[in-house]
Amino acid sequence: MKALVIPPVSLPSDSKSRRSHWCSVFPAASFLFLIFFAVYAFIAPDYKERLSRWGIADTFQNFKFSNCKNQCRPPGSESLPEGIVSKTSNFQMRPLWGFPKNDENSSINLLAVAVGITQRDLVNKMVKKFLSSNFSVMLFHYDGIVDEWRDFEWNDRVIHVSARNQTKWWFAKRFLHPDIVAACNYIFLWDEDLGVENFNPKKYVSIVKSEGLHISQPGLDYKSLVHQQITVRASKSGVHRRTYKPGICDGNSTAPPCTGWVEMMAPVFSRAAWRCVWYMIQNDLIHAWGLDYQLGYCSQGDRTKNIGIVDAEYIVHYGHPTLGGVVENEESSRSQKTDPRLEVQT
Repeated sequence: MKALVIPPVSLPSDSKSRRSHWCSVFPAASFLFLIFFAVYAFIAPDYKERLSRWGIADTFQNFKFSNCKNQCRPPGSESLPEGIVSKTSNFQMRPLWGFPKNDENSSINLLAVAVGITQRDLVNKMVKKFLSSNFSVMLFHYDGIVDEWRDFEWNDRVIHVSARNQTKWWFAKRFLHPDIVAACNYIFLWDEDLGVENFNPKKYVSIVKSEGLHISQPGLDYKSLVHQQITVRASKSGVHRRTYKPGICDGNSTAPPCTGWVEMMAPVFSRAAWRCVWYMIQNDLIHAWGLDYQLGYCSQGDRTKNIGIVDAEYIVHYGHPTLGGVVENEESSRSQKTDPRLEVQT
């Protein structure tokens, strides 16, 4: 039997011949490549349909979906069965025995206030109004006094957190982590010295939602202690986003305090904005000085559009001494009024 002999293929030996060889091959390869794509454009739909019938496409999709789910699971939960992973929490009270009531109107917004017993009357009015609007309420007791609030009928319906001589920003950093408040649409992080006679929490939430405001505050009534003109309530407006001051603020202004600015005594944050703001609050932050000028980073877009003052629902800022302090003499009182940046904002 004769063996099959394949003659060797001779390749061009010199570099000039090799270049000529590849130059002749390249056009042919390019032509075949174009033909392949043209044919694929016609048969691809039918090809995908066949894969779907065979179950291959579905298997591939399921593989990608499963892989994504594993990658997107909360850190530390990878070893748990998926069905028992609880990613969020809320502030709803739970009974010690039996099952909780099926409340279709469970609260989806939060009011958090740093309070002292000396401002109990103002706080009482505020808490009652927000509870009646189906808010969760958390009180940060900076004076360490908790038991004396038991006189109020709502006492057991709110959450109490106590730490002496700490400001609301200290409390917020430690007890309002974005994952904890993830069930809340809006977070109201307020001071205690506010009058709410002309304020409706439900209407306020409806307005900021329709206006697309991720960071906001109620307008300040004329009786208020005012630090920046932009926060003053405009009586003929429902919402305003900028102020005008000759030589300082005009229609072309793009920076605080002319636009994109709220004061730290009564800010309201959307869930998305708060997730950003929380990371901006440093652990040693006390009075939040300067934080108001940086909120634009967390406005979820254009701060001149997504930050605003709600005039339709307004409050009074009384400017009472905070952290339970008492102005010792007229000299210190005058110094506080002349420099608003030195006022302690709880």
